[in-house]
Amino acid sequence: MELNPIQTLAIYALPVIFAITLHEAAHGYVARYFGDNTAWQLGRVSLNPVRHIDPVGTVIVPLAMLMLGRLLGGGIPLFGWAKPVPVNFGALRHPKADMLWVALAGPAANLIMALAWAVLFKLALVAPHNFFSYPLGLMSDAGIQINIWIMALNLLPIPPLDGGRIVTSLLPMKLAIRFASIERYGFIILLALIAMPGILHVDLLQAVLVPPVSYSINLIGYLFQI
Repeated sequence: MELNPIQTLAIYALPVIFAITLHEAAHGYVARYFGDNTAWQLGRVSLNPVRHIDPVGTVIVPLAMLMLGRLLGGGIPLFGWAKPVPVNFGALRHPKADMLWVALAGPAANLIMALAWAVLFKLALVAPHNFFSYPLGLMSDAGIQINIWIMALNLLPIPPLDGGRIVTSLLPMKLAIRFASIERYGFIILLALIAMPGILHVDLLQAVLVPPVSYSINLIGYLFQI
């Protein structure tokens, strides 16, 4: 069954909003655990998505890319952002080491959400058929794919993405400082990678992300038999 734009919006809206906003909330929660109360004091350690939503990055950009991907037959990674949770790495008890766990928190939250959506997908399959079964299955499938894509994208080793901060925390101090200096160009690098297929006809981002994303989604499907 082909979904119209309104149906697509209804299916993808909640998975997109929760995937992006709870990713940010996880950073704030783990930062507080390791000693930085900045996000907590600003009310950003919350499971309430409203506290994290950026109208452009959380709603307009992801849905525009989703629609574009459907028009082009797929192949466009979902990209979006919430209002960044402020983290004062200097306030962490062990700034360089603890940065690793703060950075990992966001992708870990996406993985947990993907597994939770898989449980709902399984429920939609095994429960007696009713009016909600089909839309729940579609929304759950969307939730799995969205969270795995966002997890994979954020693990790219490009500061200020989580993968970049993970690399920074693992490198020796001198190399970490040099690598972290790339952060001012990180967003430009990411946009260039996204735009590369249309300019150079080379989809480097897809080549890097599709194999681990496909493997992860297939593994979840195998584990939950969905």
